[in-house]
Amino acid sequence: MEERAEKAAQKGSKTERWCWRLILLVTVALVATMAALTLLKYFKHSNSSRVSGRPGPVVQKYSEALRLSMQFFDIQKSGKLVDNPIPWRGDSGLQDGSEEDLDLSKGLYDAGDLIKFGFPMAFTATVLSWGILEYGDQMKAVKQLDHAHDSLKWITDYLINAHPSPNELYIQVGDPDLDHKCWQRPEVMTEERPLIQINTSFPGTDVAAETAAAMASASLVFRKINSSYSKLLLMHAQQLFAFADTYRGAYSVSITQVQIYYNSTGYGDELLWAATWLYHATGDLTYFKYATEQNGPAFANWGSPSWFSWDDKHAATQVLLSRISFFGTKDISFAENMDLQKYRETAELFMCGLLPDSPTATSSRTASGLIWVIKWNCLQHAVASAFLAVLYSDYMLTSQTEVLYCDGKFYEPTDLRNFAISQVDYVLGENPMEMSYLVGYGSKYPQYVHHRGSSIPADAHTGCQDGFKWLNSSNPNPNVAVGALVGGPFLNETYIDNRNNSMQGEPSTYNSALIVALLSGLVTSSSVPKTFS
Repeated sequence: MEERAEKAAQKGSKTERWCWRLILLVTVALVATMAALTLLKYFKHSNSSRVSGRPGPVVQKYSEALRLSMQFFDIQKSGKLVDNPIPWRGDSGLQDGSEEDLDLSKGLYDAGDLIKFGFPMAFTATVLSWGILEYGDQMKAVKQLDHAHDSLKWITDYLINAHPSPNELYIQVGDPDLDHKCWQRPEVMTEERPLIQINTSFPGTDVAAETAAAMASASLVFRKINSSYSKLLLMHAQQLFAFADTYRGAYSVSITQVQIYYNSTGYGDELLWAATWLYHATGDLTYFKYATEQNGPAFANWGSPSWFSWDDKHAATQVLLSRISFFGTKDISFAENMDLQKYRETAELFMCGLLPDSPTATSSRTASGLIWVIKWNCLQHAVASAFLAVLYSDYMLTSQTEVLYCDGKFYEPTDLRNFAISQVDYVLGENPMEMSYLVGYGSKYPQYVHHRGSSIPADAHTGCQDGFKWLNSSNPNPNVAVGALVGGPFLNETYIDNRNNSMQGEPSTYNSALIVALLSGLVTSSSVPKTFS
C-alpha cells in the first residue's frame, strides 16, 4: 500500500514536471511567434520597394554628372587618339615602350602629371568593369555604356601589352622625378620615359594581382561583345595571378622609388580580390577556396572593416563575396560557407559604420556628413564608400533581403541608398562651399585644377622649364578638364582653389572610375544581375 502510494506520488510528480515543461515550450513558442509577427509587421511597413529588372525613371542630375565624368577618361588618354572628343588633346606617348620593343602607347595618365602608374591604372579598370557589370543597363539607359566600354578597353589594351610573358609585367612608364621637374602638355613632353617592370627577381604581388583582377573583371565585360578578346584577357589574368601568388612580395619593397607616389601597404587584399574576380570569371572553385578557407584567415581581416581605396581592397572583396552569399552558393562546402558568412558579416559591419545614425557609425566624417579619412584626395574614400553602399543596397533589394541589423537597430536598403545619395550630392554642390567638386558640373566648380594639359593653352609652345609659368599663372585654366573629380575639401569643409594645391585640386582616373560606378548605380533604379555570366 505504501509502495503504491509512493509510486503514485512519483508518477504525480513526473506528470507535474511534464506539465511545466509543456507550459515552458508553449511560452517559448508564443514569444517566438510574437517576435516573428513583429518582424513581419516591420517588413509590411517597410519602405523598401521591389525593383524590376528594367531601369526606372532617370534622375537627370545624375545622368548629367555621369556624362561629364566619363569625359575625364578621354582627357587622360595616351597614344594615337581615335575620334577624339577633347579639342585641346592630341596624340602623345607614341614611343612609350619602344625601348623594349613593346607598344605601351595606350593607357591613361593617372592624374595631373604624365606618368602611367600601373597599380592605380589597373584599379581604375577593375572598378570601371565592376560598375559596368552591375549597372550596365543603367549606363545604357543614359547612353554611356559604349563610352565606358571604350574607356575600359583603352586601359586593358595597354595592360595586355605590358604583360609580355607570364612572369613579367611592366608597371610604370615615365620617371616621376623627371616629370615633376617639367610642366608640359603630354603632346610635346620632352623628358625621358623609362620603364619599370616586376619579375621573379623583383616581385610585385600587389600590382600583379590587381592587374589580374582588372583583366578578369574586364573579361566578363567583353564576354558577349568580343569573345576572343575576353578569352585573351582571362588568359592574362590567370597567368598574372599565378605569378603574383608564386613570387610573393610587395612591389614598393622590390622597387623602392614607387614608395613616394603609390606605396602599397600589403598584398594580401589584392590576392583575395583577384581570386574572387577569377572565381566570378571562371566558376572555378579553386579560386573560391583560395579566397575563403585557404587564405581568408591570413588576409581577410574578418571583423575589422577598412576603407576601400586603390591601396586597400578588403571592403570591396567583402562586398563582392557577399554577392555570392546573397544570390546562391551552389557546390560550396559547409566550411567555405562559414568563411563566406564571415565576409558578409564584415561587409555589414562596414555598412553599419557608414549609416550616420547607426549605433556603430564611424566618426570619420565632416560636420555636414561627408566621409572624410585623410586630407590627401579625401573624396576617394567618400565616393568609394558610397559606391559599396548603393551596391549592397541593391544586393539586398534584388535578393529580397529586407533589413540590415546594426547593433540593436534595423535598417532598410533605402537607408544605404540614401547615404550614397548624401555623399554624391555633397560632391555635386550640396556642401558648405556651395560648389561642385566635379569639374564642369553646375555653375561653380574648381577653376585652377592641378593638371598640366588643362592649365596650358593648346597652342602654347613650351619646353620643360618654361611651362611653369602656366602652373604659377593667376588666370583660370584655359582648358576645362570636364569630368575631373578633384581631391576635395579639408576636414573643416573648406577648399583652396589654387593650381599648386595638389592635395585638394588634383584629379585622378581612379576617382573617376569610382564616381562613374556610383552615379551609374544612382542614375536610375533596377535590380542588379544575379550572375555576371
